[in-house]
Amino acid sequence: MTTDPDIIAGHLQELRRGTVVLAALVVLREPGYGYALLESLTDQGIAVDANTLYPLLRRLEKQGLLTSEWNTEEARPRKFYRTSEDGARLADDLMTDWRRLDASLRTLTKDLT
Repeated sequence: MTTDPDIIAGHLQELRRGTVVLAALVVLREPGYGYALLESLTDQGIAVDANTLYPLLRRLEKQGLLTSEWNTEEARPRKFYRTSEDGARLADDLMTDWRRLDASLRTLTKDLT
């Protein structure tokens, strides 16, 4: 029996949702623009759509996990983001849990490979 592709896609989307938050908080410890973050995540194999990333950045900023500033020195003003102190603490907590989950899944699947 083949699993329905829509079911697989839905579960993959759920799995990636939190991963993108964590990745953004980690990458933006160094200031960066939304588009540069999008490229960096894509280059690292974390596929995210711009229509998903930009609202996420605004939400994280509203939650106090990111700060932002406008760069108006170029012809076209651009907003850059940086992980706040609260965002850095959250990223550390999430990474700790991520590592624990990864170790647990590796143990659970060690006999399957």
